[in-house]
Amino acid sequence: MHATLKVNGMTCGNCVKHVTKAASKVPGVTEPNVDLASGKVELDYDPQQASLDVIVAAITKAGYPAEAQG
Repeated sequence: MHATLKVNGMTCGNCVKHVTKAASKVPGVTEPNVDLASGKVELDYDPQQASLDVIVAAITKAGYPAEAQG
């Protein structure tokens, strides 16, 4: 499945690395694409391995409050 997440608190390239790493650690997540300018993450995930809530929680736990975009 494909998802778009809004991520708050990203201000630099290092933030992008942290968000990418946090999303990538969730089983089933592939190809997270973090866009600093828009504050969004586009990613694909396997819903049998991870839920969108788990992905959002992992990014938020890394210090960047996230939420799913409709």
